[in-house]
Amino acid sequence: MTPVGLADVLGQAALQTRVDRKYVVPVHQLPDLLGQLAAYAQVLEIDGERSFRYESVYFDTPLLASYHCAAYRRRRRFKVRTRTYLDSAQCWLEVKISGARGSITKHRLPYHPQDRATVRPGRAFVDEALVREAVAPASGSTLAPVLVTGYRRTTLLLPATASRVTVDTALTWQDGDLVLRLPDLAVVETKTGSAATHADRLLWRAGLRPVRISKYATGLAALRPDLPDSPWRRTLRRHFQGGTAPVGTAPTTIPHRSVQEASCV
Repeated sequence: MTPVGLADVLGQAALQTRVDRKYVVPVHQLPDLLGQLAAYAQVLEIDGERSFRYESVYFDTPLLASYHCAAYRRRRRFKVRTRTYLDSAQCWLEVKISGARGSITKHRLPYHPQDRATVRPGRAFVDEALVREAVAPASGSTLAPVLVTGYRRTTLLLPATASRVTVDTALTWQDGDLVLRLPDLAVVETKTGSAATHADRLLWRAGLRPVRISKYATGLAALRPDLPDSPWRRTLRRHFQGGTAPVGTAPTTIPHRSVQEASCV
């Protein structure tokens, strides 16, 4: 694919407010998909590289308010995380708000990589964003690190529709001493103002449909079988079996989970 710089990607398709469609794609299907997309897309290239290492730390309240809002499909939901671009040592504190009809609004603050496991230096920014978007929790709620995710990302720009496609591979989730790895799967995400992209249509023709998956909520549901998992149950059963294990050991099967009741507080 033709390379494109970061400034051009952000200039043409920043999409801080957008609609996301997510797909779980077997890694072996990526070459054919990307080959068909090559005529319509440009690939982000920085210093000769086209695949970049990401690490995200997700924060939640002691009662997992962010998680439960997602699990019970509350109309207004939030996520708080730091995202570190490991190859460039850049870091951002982000507050993502999910609204009506699948819209996503993201607020970002430049952050020091050494602070990526805490929200303390940026807590005022987090509170301001949540208040502005009229989303719980209250400003006094504790936000602690809950889950760490890692992956490699390739970003495509579709100039004709001013949209982006991200391809995430080498997927890992870590909750304390428990880690989940899914090396044979990729998460492909289309990010657009509203209408489906050419990438969406190629995925549909390949028999792939958008799925409910959240790197935070689905990963945490896979690692904690006691949590409610209704929105992601089909994704968990189809794609997340056999990947979890204590750090340094071989994968084991995800245990059977029971239906749980909780509230978004």
